[in-house]
Amino acid sequence: MPKEFSRSSRVVEQIKRELAELIRLELKDPRVKFVTINDVEITPDYAHAKVFFTVLETDKRAEIEAGLVRGAGFLRRELGKRVRIHTLPQLHFVYDASVEQGARMSALIDEAVRSDAKSGEEE
Repeated sequence: MPKEFSRSSRVVEQIKRELAELIRLELKDPRVKFVTINDVEITPDYAHAKVFFTVLETDKRAEIEAGLVRGAGFLRRELGKRVRIHTLPQLHFVYDASVEQGARMSALIDEAVRSDAKSGEEE
């Protein structure tokens, strides 16, 4: 029977929590604001971590991503002070468009329902 909470999943959750706090409170880059960390994927050897994020201002996504990439060294160093693991992963920030896609799909569904209701009234 596999463990319900493996070590890697606990490390991922701690990295996600700590990164969110570090970005919110200690990252001083003015480009980076209103960032949500959605998920973290870590390689089995803990060498690399993909950090999936979303932003409130989607028009400034590239600018915010550049700020996160620029602050990756600082974030990694501070993360090392908070998370005690042998190998601290390189942080790779990836924009997560799933929230936008979900909102777009929801709008399309709403539009289809309205269209069906309208055509039902006409008949």
